[in-house]
Amino acid sequence: MAVEQARDRISRILLQRGAIDEETLGEAATEAKAKGIRLEKHLTERGLVRNTDMTLAMAEYLHMPPITLSHFTPNSQVLALLPKETVTQRSAIPVSRVGNSLTVAVADPFDLVAIDEVRALTGLQIMPVIASEDDIDAALARIFAQTSEGLDMEELMREGEGDIEVVDESEEQQSLDEMLEKAEGAPVIRMVNMMLVEALRTGASDIHIEPMEKQVRLRYRIDGQLQERPGPPKNLQNAVISRVKIMSDLDIAERRKPQDGRFNIKALGKEIDLRVSILPTVFGEKVVMRILDKTSLAGSLSHLGLDDHSFKAMQYAIEQPHGIILVTGPTGSGKTTTLYSCLQELNQPDVNIITCEDPVEYQLHGINQVQINSEVGLSFSSALRSILRQDPDIVLVGEIRDSETAQIAIKAALTGHMVLSTLHTNDAPGAVTRLIDMGVEPFMLGSSLVLAQAQRLYRKLCASCKKATTITPAILETNKIPADYFEDSKVFQATGCPRCTNGYKGRGAIMEVLLVGDEIRQAILQGANTGEIRELGKKNDMISLKDAGLYRVKIGETSLEAALEVTGGE
Repeated sequence: MAVEQARDRISRILLQRGAIDEETLGEAATEAKAKGIRLEKHLTERGLVRNTDMTLAMAEYLHMPPITLSHFTPNSQVLALLPKETVTQRSAIPVSRVGNSLTVAVADPFDLVAIDEVRALTGLQIMPVIASEDDIDAALARIFAQTSEGLDMEELMREGEGDIEVVDESEEQQSLDEMLEKAEGAPVIRMVNMMLVEALRTGASDIHIEPMEKQVRLRYRIDGQLQERPGPPKNLQNAVISRVKIMSDLDIAERRKPQDGRFNIKALGKEIDLRVSILPTVFGEKVVMRILDKTSLAGSLSHLGLDDHSFKAMQYAIEQPHGIILVTGPTGSGKTTTLYSCLQELNQPDVNIITCEDPVEYQLHGINQVQINSEVGLSFSSALRSILRQDPDIVLVGEIRDSETAQIAIKAALTGHMVLSTLHTNDAPGAVTRLIDMGVEPFMLGSSLVLAQAQRLYRKLCASCKKATTITPAILETNKIPADYFEDSKVFQATGCPRCTNGYKGRGAIMEVLLVGDEIRQAILQGANTGEIRELGKKNDMISLKDAGLYRVKIGETSLEAALEVTGGE
């Protein structure tokens, strides 16, 4: 009954405004009732009432502010408060947020279920404003054109199935022209573009396209964790991979050998490099694209968000005139970012910096970077020999992999150069024994080593949804944490909301920094083992990785689970 009264009141407002005459309104009401649709929708769809007039009439009846979205540019953080599915299905667009209040533009203000759903998803007080359906539709088209060219993956799949014929994997004689034609079809191009833009929008570091027996799996690595997304259909597998190869300037006809390439794109106001690796598997070629966003690089050590002890130790080390600095940790622990931050701080007009890397991940202005190419004999050791004849002040060696590279790097450090490099060890003291195992004489290492550092990346808790929790004594005992460690601290756990991934958003670095002083230098010369060097390091204020991680839990930046997953075994 209340709904009918509302419709009558809106009809009277339309008549008073002269938006429609009484006879036309009566006929339209009869038609709408017979078809079982809302009168307002029927009037606008048939063009009997302009969308603007209908919006103003409903706004007047409900005492709700009207809004036009014709020049609306969404704030990405506000838009991220709601999942894309909710925005499109409910025709509800977040417009602005002030404190705990979220203004949402809706096409149907009578849809209370939609408003309740938005309130539940955001946990905010909702202030609805009314916009016309056409306005909402046009705004949605513009918004998602920026992120996925207006189509979701399912739509792209449906469209692609009609435009591109199935690739027969057993058909080895498929011509190059046919492969090119499929790869350059509009649906496939849009599909690959959507994967790339979605990866940038979510802050992913890698995109994985993985052929399975009956499907193609698409996964993004976000904050160090792989997150699965709807993948392209199996019949477009080769077309999608060929499209990536074309962009990377690789051989699309070669499917038996691994290939590596890179390409550059401009999207979301950024210029991004992507490094591509293609690996043949049983069910087709697996593609991994590493996203290299130069804008995300820290401009200096101070931008890395390090704890005070780590920052001061690293700052002291890079200010030394010569010696070797070693950064250690597993793949994906941020070693390259740390080294590049050091280089950017040291990069001055009067300093000659040369790097040898495999591969060159980020191209830095003012720094001479050499790409290692073992196929033509340009290894780390041969490149390093040539670099030392180029009058360098600072040398970055991407990785010390063998005895020869280790020997040359140490000699360079002893002859007046500052050398920065990486090693794969579990902790900072382990870097010392690893180099000695490689054949470096202890007296040479003791004389040249300035600092050894180990690092990990921890996931940061989402500030919007993290929730206070308590840690049981059993968990503390199992992980060998003192019972009173968190006694005066507020500890948080992950919950999850539309703004984050499973309760986490972003990552930070924790470091174990071994600054080599006289006592540790003497221990190296006497052949001390890793345990002895670790004890000396702790005696000289070295903070272990585990303690550094627990400190981040203590100050509420991460959860105990997230800290232990990267440091628990230390």
